[in-house]
Amino acid sequence: MERFETESLALMPGQKVRARVLSHHPWGVIVEIAGYENAGLSASIDMIQQFSGTTSSYDELLALFPPVGSQIEAVIEQIHRWHPPVSVRLSIRPADLESLVWNCDFCGERITLSPGGDALVLDSRSHDGPGSHTVISHRHCLAERIRPENAGERARARKIGRMC
Repeated sequence: MERFETESLALMPGQKVRARVLSHHPWGVIVEIAGYENAGLSASIDMIQQFSGTTSSYDELLALFPPVGSQIEAVIEQIHRWHPPVSVRLSIRPADLESLVWNCDFCGERITLSPGGDALVLDSRSHDGPGSHTVISHRHCLAERIRPENAGERARARKIGRMC
């Protein structure tokens, strides 16, 4: 048994992807992420969670469902790698496609996950076995949680992904 599923590690919250709609369900749609067709992951869009607050009826909500077989642009909202299969939740809300905003798992304040934002995506793994957990953090929230005497690691946390 492989300790860690690694193929999905290339996928991150805030990343735009192309997906093909496979099926409709009362709550949303099942999709297949382009390039990950044989990766053994499940991907979905929860249409009720995304659009029920902006529609006045279930029929209006159903009209927003992308047709089965269509190719769509989406943004990764969440990835769960606790146990197989990896589960990916996508968003097709126009605002999220423009700039996905989430809450920092340390301070709870809003943070931009899209390129140019201040978010870090941390994948936590155990030596004891498979599975991982994704944590979203502001750079400064992570840096503040690193021991002060470990100044080099604190500085690196503030610089991850930034041009020097």
